Amino acid sequence: MAEAQEALFDAADPAARAEALRREIEHHSYQYYALDAPTISDAAFDSLMRELREIEAAHPELVTPSSPTQRVGGYVGDQFAPVVHEQRMYSLDNAMDLDELDAWMERVREACGGTLPPLCCELKIDGSSIALTYEDGVLVRAATRGDGTTGEDVTVNMRTVRDVPLRLRPDAMDAVTPGTHTLELRGEVYMPKKSFEVLNAAAVTEGRAPFANPRNAAAGSLRQKDARVTQGRDLSTFMYAIADERALQLDGQWELLQWLRAAGFHVNPDVQRCDTAAEVRAFCERAIKRRDELPYEIDGVVVKVNSFSRQRAMGFTARAPRWAIAFKFPPEEKTTLLRDITVQVGRTGALTPVAELEPVVVAGSTVARATLHNLDEVHRKDVRVGDTVIVRKAGDVIPEVLGPVLSLRSPEAQVWDMPAVCPSCGSPVVRDPGEVAFRCISIDCPAQALERLVHWASRGALDIDGMGDEIVSRLVESGRMSDVADYYSLSEEELACLDMGRVKADGDAVRLGRTVAKKLVAAIEASKRRPFARVLFGLGIRHVGKTTAETIAAAVGSMEALAAAGEDELAAIDGVGPKIAHGLWLFMRTPDNVSVIDRLRAAGVTMAAETMVPGEEVPQVLAGLTFVLTGTLASSGMTRDEAGARLKAMGAKVSGSVSKKTSFVVAGESAGSKYDKAVALGVPVLDEAALLRLLETGEVPREV
Repeated sequence: MAEAQEALFDAADPAARAEALRREIEHHSYQYYALDAPTISDAAFDSLMRELREIEAAHPELVTPSSPTQRVGGYVGDQFAPVVHEQRMYSLDNAMDLDELDAWMERVREACGGTLPPLCCELKIDGSSIALTYEDGVLVRAATRGDGTTGEDVTVNMRTVRDVPLRLRPDAMDAVTPGTHTLELRGEVYMPKKSFEVLNAAAVTEGRAPFANPRNAAAGSLRQKDARVTQGRDLSTFMYAIADERALQLDGQWELLQWLRAAGFHVNPDVQRCDTAAEVRAFCERAIKRRDELPYEIDGVVVKVNSFSRQRAMGFTARAPRWAIAFKFPPEEKTTLLRDITVQVGRTGALTPVAELEPVVVAGSTVARATLHNLDEVHRKDVRVGDTVIVRKAGDVIPEVLGPVLSLRSPEAQVWDMPAVCPSCGSPVVRDPGEVAFRCISIDCPAQALERLVHWASRGALDIDGMGDEIVSRLVESGRMSDVADYYSLSEEELACLDMGRVKADGDAVRLGRTVAKKLVAAIEASKRRPFARVLFGLGIRHVGKTTAETIAAAVGSMEALAAAGEDELAAIDGVGPKIAHGLWLFMRTPDNVSVIDRLRAAGVTMAAETMVPGEEVPQVLAGLTFVLTGTLASSGMTRDEAGARLKAMGAKVSGSVSKKTSFVVAGESAGSKYDKAVALGVPVLDEAALLRLLETGEVPREV
């Protein structure tokens, strides 16, 4: 620092002074963010920045991309360009309890010749993954995780995150392998809990919808078109990985973390190098106890084999590294007051009891409502209005009521029963013999209309991107929509002017706006091209789920043929049967439904299955094989339904559950329990790339 300090007082050479100021600012940023040990006041730091800005304003030729002044963005981008990662960003397998963690460590022990190698334990930050690329020590690119292979370019936005070094500290460059010019470093972008609370409080004040949790807030902030918005959000990072460990002359993960801190990155201080399974378990148990005390959200602990050479020897499965695992925390449980039980009416008329709760923060987000599933479940759990109940999130996502705290039950607590009439339209509620659900039987029920409209736009049906519950509700309330065909007469102008039912600080109504309206119109137009099976599913015909819709579409071929088919003909379709056939037959002969279908046809919505070239047959190379699909097929843009249809066309059977008889499990992004069961049963797992090769070549993989 002596040379930099000397240059700070040499104003005769603007270039030298600007460079010295940059080094001084970078030094203090390192002290503040990487070491959490600032040595000057904020005012002194601001003074250095102000002077550097003045020099660069007077001498624009001195401005460099890595200058600290270039963090402040005024850039507004049109789109996020795709970025292919240097190496794939894999997901991690999960250990849902300490026993599963022990089982993983035992597998590691066996893979390493009977001796457990040193392991590195790190907190699992609940944020948004990021990859930062440096060329000769200078930040040139930042990309989201995306599908693991290709992410989105968010460089401009990441430059505004102040704990991200724009260039690496010179001393750290000594560890770079000779001849290496590019380093892709990885970590997590997160939003501190207090910053999340401030952001959501401001959103509520301004009439905007709050974020669900800090993770969503971080991801949303990272993908802002205007970098000034990102800059205004309090984002931070923890870095912990490198795409290619051979780019650094280091032995393992523990050494990498020390190098990252020395290079100028913010590295989580709660890490530990463990030599025994007992030390790993103790680290995890401490993390569970400290979870609520931390200023940021965590959802587990990541355990890695420390040695890079051992990592390379252990390798990867189709989805995850064998040398690392994520120990997931048990679901967080909280107690709160059950204020009331209300009823939600679904698109098929099913009535679902919903717990209205005193708001409570569970697993990082506020929970005020939770489904109680059905009346039998309410009575089985003996949940009563006025009870203190235990609430958790299943899989840290879906709120559920576990049951009452009987010792705290009030004498005024009331047993709940299903209402005799629909709360939406007042029509009688019925319960068919043998069914769990109560239903409203009115076809004019407004609640059912709303749910049908939301269902049509949902991802599994016509997938109208951006058409969420709130917008649909406002369109229904305004009288603009009453059935699914109304989507195709919406104009950009009327969507832009849609009153969202909120008021700005100046008293004006909040409108949907031109930008969102333009995207929605494009999404509606794109929905016309969805396959015929998804149109059938989107119509919300009772008992016709996605798989059944595919079966029917393949069998009848078109809406015209479906309308002409008799009950017996439909019942003869494999997988349909008399009950579904009767519902289909009635649906296609209801005048209101026929009218909606006619209007959809006139709008250009798909009304027939794709046909093959005459005389061409698809070879049934997958006959006798059973596939199960799980996760998101992000790279190809296919839905699981579309991938399943292509597999079926080649003779395969596609199942919804994994068993020993399953031939292959296709695991896309964020694969869940089906992947875990496949691994446990030894069922071969294909990643998305392998699936695409299979669909293209028809060659069944011999080894996975």
